[in-house]
Amino acid sequence: METLIRIALRNLSRQKKRSILLGLAIGFGIMIVTIINSIAGSFQTNVSANLAQFFSGHVFVEGVEKNERGKTAEIIRDDSAILAAIKDAGLDSRNITRRSAAAVTLIFEGTRTTQSVYGVNFEEEVLLQERLVFKQGSKENLQAPNALILSEGIAKKLKVEVGDRLLAQLKTVTGQNNVGEFVVAGIMQDMGLFSSMLAYTHRRYLNELLNIKPNEYQLFGYFVSDISRTETIAQRLQNALKQHAPVFELPQQTTERIQASPNTTPQEGASAPEATNTDTTSVQQTTQPFMSRYAKIKQLAKTETWEGTKFRVFTINDIISQIDQIVSILKSVSLGILLVLFFIIMVGLTNTFRMIMYERIREIGTMRALGIQRRGIRNLFLLEALFLSAFGTIGGWVAAFVILNILSLFSFGTDTVFSLFLKNGHISFVVPWGEMFLHYMLIALLTLLSVYFPARKASKLEPARALRTTK
Repeated sequence: METLIRIALRNLSRQKKRSILLGLAIGFGIMIVTIINSIAGSFQTNVSANLAQFFSGHVFVEGVEKNERGKTAEIIRDDSAILAAIKDAGLDSRNITRRSAAAVTLIFEGTRTTQSVYGVNFEEEVLLQERLVFKQGSKENLQAPNALILSEGIAKKLKVEVGDRLLAQLKTVTGQNNVGEFVVAGIMQDMGLFSSMLAYTHRRYLNELLNIKPNEYQLFGYFVSDISRTETIAQRLQNALKQHAPVFELPQQTTERIQASPNTTPQEGASAPEATNTDTTSVQQTTQPFMSRYAKIKQLAKTETWEGTKFRVFTINDIISQIDQIVSILKSVSLGILLVLFFIIMVGLTNTFRMIMYERIREIGTMRALGIQRRGIRNLFLLEALFLSAFGTIGGWVAAFVILNILSLFSFGTDTVFSLFLKNGHISFVVPWGEMFLHYMLIALLTLLSVYFPARKASKLEPARALRTTK
């Protein structure tokens, strides 16, 4: 085998131009696919990191109450059960945030727009203050109790400036209409498509408009230091929380149905929640095939009954589940590109090795006369193809990483539509080692398949006939 390997490498070097062209063709396909997959792989990480600061965490807990008429209200009046679960799960209590939220219609001089407004404690949320980039105004303007921070896009739509007062219309947590007034304290740099998500005010004032107490809120957030562990930590928190309060069970991640379990553990000393009559069929009827996991969790509140507050645990990945679909589509497209390119390359490889076989007929005859078996001749051609695919693949990887590193040096700014997918305004990439290995295996297999038939034909040449052949 060692001799065959040396001969295969020598044969590749004999026709350098042909070998380089074939290697470049393979490397080009690998380069394109690696670039697409590396950039797509960073999309979810970047979106999670960017939105986590504005949504107040990576793992979230919401509380839901249900009255006798079946109407629900999302509110956390007492978070002692959540804090106990944080402790039981071994999580750092310093990484938590508490927020209220409301869909608010903002009105200024006859112009109106509906905006998601988050009530935050600016003194506690240091990370949020560091993340905000003001185009107008500053943190000092937040002294007003009804201070509001708007995104640049919404400010332009309403034609407001710092100091202007806005009329606000919203519903309380129990569904009654209410009005209030905000004063624009700052206009922050736009985040493009997601500008409608970014408006902040003091939690105390928003709670007043929502008709809830100052110490109550709606969204408990937890920041995860390692984003890759988000789902694991969410599951740990949910398991711990079930020991202290009723919890909506996370549904199975399927596209057409979810399994809901009524088995929850009430708080010690509290009355047990009423038994639910939820079954798989009823849940299937109230969910739709392509709902996100978060939407399915929310749907459970319509079919279950309980007493007091019932909690649901979800993650930033549930909120941005459509990003997963985009990444999957991009990876599927890249794989399709690879297969199309390699189908073309396979035709070239097959024709090239047929030519090589005819060029080496006398050489093959000599090797057969010297005692090399048919299998050895076949393996020699296959080894050449295998080395060719390996060198081409490695070259494609190197070219892809060089291009990716060059692209990462350019700043595209943080005020564009695509800034949410970037890391501080720069393209970033995640090396998909597992996918790269699978791509190499696929290419090696297709290369061997392309060369197999010419190799088999070469191995069947009779030594005497091959030696008599003249070019």
